[in-house]
Amino acid sequence: MELIILFFKSILYFFCFYLLWFASGKIVNIVEKIAKKMGFSSFALSFFVLGILTSIPEFSVGVNSLIKKTPDIFVGNLIGASFYLFTLVIPLMAVFGGGVKMVHGLTYKDMIFAIIVVLSPIFLIADNVLTRTEGVFLILIYFILVYFIEKKRSLHFSLRDLTIHRVINATQIIIEIFVFLGIIFVASNFIVNQTIEYGKILGVPLFVVSVVILAFGTNLPEISLAIRSVFLGKKEVALGDYLGSAAANTLIFGVLTLLNGARINIENYSLRTLLINLFGLGVFYLFSQSKKEISKNEGKILLLIAFLFILVEVLFK
Repeated sequence: MELIILFFKSILYFFCFYLLWFASGKIVNIVEKIAKKMGFSSFALSFFVLGILTSIPEFSVGVNSLIKKTPDIFVGNLIGASFYLFTLVIPLMAVFGGGVKMVHGLTYKDMIFAIIVVLSPIFLIADNVLTRTEGVFLILIYFILVYFIEKKRSLHFSLRDLTIHRVINATQIIIEIFVFLGIIFVASNFIVNQTIEYGKILGVPLFVVSVVILAFGTNLPEISLAIRSVFLGKKEVALGDYLGSAAANTLIFGVLTLLNGARINIENYSLRTLLINLFGLGVFYLFSQSKKEISKNEGKILLLIAFLFILVEVLFK
């Protein structure tokens, strides 16, 4: 009987990931239409707006993990989510799409700074502790990145002569967004509960379960975008979408750390995780800058790095 219950819970577990993908996709579509009408540039839309919106599942899972007093879950989830974006999501597009061109409007220095922002959380928890001061730092470094990019590119939008009725019916859009946010929160709550249960059954630390499995599930909005691009035959990737999402994870990291109140101790985080993250993002950066594209073979190399990451986390838990 227990096995049957666990089986149905597992089905519901993966169905909840589908709900995350569905509801977050709806919110992204709604806000994307409004942002375009409000005059956002394409880069601002991809880096800031979509970057934050596609991280809604990570934030919701994080809030639920704090409610359950299991911060290990949000830490592992956010670290894995950012890493998978560059070693799994984009490489999948390269492998199945025969290579992809990397399109972005960042300068060399901005690109380096953005990657530093993405990597900041894994440096700060190298001592297996995350404090509120470090949480504040993560929030600040994200907004410093926003400031410098906005200052150089003038990413502000014009609201001249804009009324809410010209964008879309205000009541309708508010109701729709809150309905989809509700779906995301309820699905995330079940996912967190079930992740805790899986950790107990398998005898695997919550950090490991989160960084390996949960991080993949919360990246479904980005993965679905990649799959859709392959089927549409698009050979270009708006790097701002993925870099913005990874940078937004750093912002969420800081916010959740502050919400947690007390310092967070992560016993299962190791130097191996830090080194593989540095290696993976370093290889991605070199590949993307060499010819401004990720070839099919380079995509396979990045996928191998993602597999190595999973293998190391599971074997050396």
